[in-house]
Amino acid sequence: MPEAPKSDVVTEKNKQILDFIEEATTNVDEIQKQVLAEILRENAHVEYLQRHGLNGHVDRENFKKIMPVITYEDIQSDITRIANGDKSQILCSQPISEFLTSSGTSGGERKLMPTIEEELARRSQLYSLLMPVMSQFVPDLEKGKGMYFLFIKSEAKTPGGLPARPVLTSYYKSPHFKNRQPDPYTNYTSPNETILCSDSYQSMYSQMLCGLCQNKQVLRVGAVFASGFIRAIRFLEKHWPLLCHDIRVGTINSQITDLSIREAVMKILKPDTNLADFVEAECSKNSWQGIITRLWPNTKYIDVIVTGTMSQYIPTLDYYSNGLPLVCTMYASSECYFGVNLNPLCKPTEVAYTLIPTMGYFEFLPVHRNNGVSNSISMPKSLNDKEQQELVDLVDVKIGQEYELIVTTYAGLYRYRVGDVLRVAGFKNNAPQFNFICRKNVVLSIDSDKTDEVELQNAVKNAVTHLMPFDAHVTEYTSYADTTTTIPGHYVLYWELNVNGSTPVPPSVFEDCCLTIEESLNSVYRQGRASDKSIGPLEIKIVESGTFDKLMDYAISLGASINQYKTPRCVKFEPIVELLNSRVVSNYFSPKCPKWVPGHKQWNNIN
Repeated sequence: MPEAPKSDVVTEKNKQILDFIEEATTNVDEIQKQVLAEILRENAHVEYLQRHGLNGHVDRENFKKIMPVITYEDIQSDITRIANGDKSQILCSQPISEFLTSSGTSGGERKLMPTIEEELARRSQLYSLLMPVMSQFVPDLEKGKGMYFLFIKSEAKTPGGLPARPVLTSYYKSPHFKNRQPDPYTNYTSPNETILCSDSYQSMYSQMLCGLCQNKQVLRVGAVFASGFIRAIRFLEKHWPLLCHDIRVGTINSQITDLSIREAVMKILKPDTNLADFVEAECSKNSWQGIITRLWPNTKYIDVIVTGTMSQYIPTLDYYSNGLPLVCTMYASSECYFGVNLNPLCKPTEVAYTLIPTMGYFEFLPVHRNNGVSNSISMPKSLNDKEQQELVDLVDVKIGQEYELIVTTYAGLYRYRVGDVLRVAGFKNNAPQFNFICRKNVVLSIDSDKTDEVELQNAVKNAVTHLMPFDAHVTEYTSYADTTTTIPGHYVLYWELNVNGSTPVPPSVFEDCCLTIEESLNSVYRQGRASDKSIGPLEIKIVESGTFDKLMDYAISLGASINQYKTPRCVKFEPIVELLNSRVVSNYFSPKCPKWVPGHKQWNNIN
C-alpha cells in the first residue's frame, strides 16, 4: 500500500468529518426534508410511485398521506420483475445495479434488496465517519494496523443477469474498497487478495497468518459480528501448529492454492524463528485466557457487533481478551446504512447509534408491548390507517419509547419496514440515539404463546447461572418448536457447552435450567404449561462440541455469507434439526410446571 498521509493531514481530515457530524446532527429535520424531496424528485416517474398516485409530490405531508407502509411481500412481485430482467423504471429512476441479499428471508429464500451505483459512495461515506470518531477516544490509531477478519462469498446472478450478493461482499468487491486511497485507518494486516477469496478456509488461514506476522503493529482487532471473531480465534486454536511452521520457514502451507493469495502473503511472510517460538509457546499453554493481548500485545480494543443476540458472546470475548473494550461502531443493513456510535467506548449494554440524516429518510412506528408482557413485542403484519398515522419523524421520537424503523431509500424502497426494533436512548444535538433491541420476529410458538428473540435470550441468561458453580457456560444455543415428537408440542433448546470445572454438571442442575427458562417466559406461555396444558415441558438437549460450527458450515454450503452469518435463535428447516439431533449427547426436561396465576392481563401488578 502507498505511504499514508502525514498526521497533520489526518488531523485536518478528521476535523472536517467531525464538523460534518456536528452539522448533520444539528440540522436533522431540514436534512430529512431535503433527502425525502430529493428521493421523490429523482423518482417522480417510476411505476411504483405512480401506481399509488403520488403524482410528483415531494413534500412529507402528501408522501405520508398517499404512500403505504410496506413489507417485503408488498413489493416482491416488483423485485421479481427486476430480477428477471425488466429494465423499466419500476422502483427507481436509476438502473438497479445489483441486489443485496438480506439475512432475513421470505418464504425460505433470501430477500433481494435493490441498490444503485451511487449507494456505494453513500455507504463509503458512513465508513469514513468511524475512525475520526474513534480517534477522539483512542489516540494514535494511525500509527499501527487493524487486524480484521473480513470475508466475501461467491455471488449469484438473477435470471436477468444482475449480481445478487450480501452487502459486504458488494462493498469489498467494489472499487471503493479495492482501490481505496492510502488511509492509516484502512491499513489492515490482511491484503485485499486474502479478503477477496471465496474459499473461507484459505481466506481465514491467510488472514490469520498475516495477522500473526505483523503482531506488533496491530492496534485493533475485529470482524463484523462477535461470532465471526470468535470463530477466528477457534480457527487459531485448531491450526496454530501449521501457522507456526509457515512463520518458522517462511513459506505458506500447500493447502493455500489461490495464487493471488500466495503472492500477496509472501510479500509479508519472512522466516522468523523467534516469532514462531513465541506464538507456539503462547498457544501451547493450557489456558487461552487473554490470548488476544498475549499474541497481539498492543491491541487497544475489539471492533465487533455485540448488540442484540450477539451480546451472548461478551463473556467469551472478555475471556480471550482480558477485558479489552468491545466497540460497536456502526448500524447498517442490506436495506440501508443507518448510523454510527458516537460513544464507542461505552459498555456493550449501553451502545446507542446516532442515525445520520443524509443516509435515507427515516420514520418510526411506535412499538406496543403485548398487554404489558415483558419482552413480548406486538408487531402487526400490515398497518391500518390509524397505525400508519402513528408514524413519527426522526426528530419527533421520544426518549425511552421503542419504535420499528421504517426507511425510504435512494434505491427504490419507500416506507419500508426494516424489521428492527429500536429504543431511544438520548440525543446528539437534535439527532436521536437508539439502542438496538431486536428483530421483531417471534421465534417460538406452540399454541397461542409467542416468544421473541429478546425474551428467549433473557430466559437463557437467567438459566445459565445454575452452571456457574461448575465452571461451565453455554457457548452457543438455538431453539426449536417441536410439535411432532410430543403431544402437546414443546420448546427444545440445543446447548453447546464449555465445561472447565472438574465436577460434571448433575442432571438435576440441567432440569433446574429448564424450569428457570420456563419461569422467565411470558404469562401466556406459563398459562399454556400450568393451566391449559397446551404446551409440554421444555427440553434442553446438550450437543457435542463443534456442533454450531457444523451448523454454520452447512448454512454457508447453502449460500449463506460467512460475513453476515448469525446463529439462528430458532430453527425450523428439517435438515438443520436433524443435524442438531444427530449430535445430542444428553437431554433433560423441566421437572414441573412454572408458576402461573389467573388474571394474566394484570400480571404486571402481580409480578
